[in-house]
Amino acid sequence: MYVHYGFSTNNKKGVIMKNFITSQQGNTTLGNISVSAGIVKAFKRDKFLWLLIIPGLVWYAIFVYGPMYGIIIAFEDFSPFRGILAGPWVNFKWFIQFFESEYCWRIIRNTVLLNIYNLILGFPVPIILALVINEIKNKYIKNTVQTISYMPHFISTVVVVGMILNFLSPSSGIINHVIELFGSEPIHFMVKSEWFRSIYIASGIWQEMGWKSIIFLAAISSINQELYEASRVDGAGKFRQVIHITIPAIMPTILIILLVNVGHMLNLGYEKILLMYNSAIYETADVINTYVYRRGITGGEYSFGAAVGLFQSGINFMLLVITNKISRRLSEISLW
Repeated sequence: MYVHYGFSTNNKKGVIMKNFITSQQGNTTLGNISVSAGIVKAFKRDKFLWLLIIPGLVWYAIFVYGPMYGIIIAFEDFSPFRGILAGPWVNFKWFIQFFESEYCWRIIRNTVLLNIYNLILGFPVPIILALVINEIKNKYIKNTVQTISYMPHFISTVVVVGMILNFLSPSSGIINHVIELFGSEPIHFMVKSEWFRSIYIASGIWQEMGWKSIIFLAAISSINQELYEASRVDGAGKFRQVIHITIPAIMPTILIILLVNVGHMLNLGYEKILLMYNSAIYETADVINTYVYRRGITGGEYSFGAAVGLFQSGINFMLLVITNKISRRLSEISLW
């Protein structure tokens, strides 16, 4: 009930509105306090989990985000003796120099092709391996297969390349011994540019397929088993269960991993290539990272190396944004 006390109708409406606004502001304040209290309560509840991620956050802050200011050397003539901020500004000199280099498009082509081949040939293998391991019912056989497939991941890259060189040696390699048994001449694999991509991709698949299958096995293990029981009642066999239940259920995981891989299309680890390649196979083996290593690190052209690295990061970011947008439109699955 409202008491008039001689006020006009307009004044009464103004008082009512003022009281309403004050009430709403009070509710908002109470809501903010409630949310803040909830955050504090959740933080206290999960304080040990937060402590676990602190080392990771510190590592990213120091070694990833902290050094990002150093990208300015891509636009100056950097010298270690002058420091990062004291070098003369040269604008896009190093970017232009990179694109005008006679090796520019060769190393971009090699980088993109190796990533595409790895995506086409290497990406499905861990998924297939996870599906196969999931269907193994014998516990001991399953554990044995998993252990054997995981082990190559923990072998040092130097050791893996040493194994490749020994197996493919034209004089003592087991591969060439088999070739000689069939009456053919030994092949000098490591000095023939046409063999490099096949060797690199095949050895990479062997080394990483077991390790990468773990995330898909985890996704498969979270599938509701009642779906399989219902499908068996309807007469579906193992193949139909995989096609109509397992693969659709893990599709979000597959798409997320695929998006991340596409986001590294111009980035390729140079350690293994650096150990495998030589001047005879630069035509197919030389990639952006190895070229930058030779010229930017070994040659001391740090500004040039920073410019090429910034170019790589920019293209990778664009590819990630584009593929993420396409995935969100087609499947409603995206990174953000």
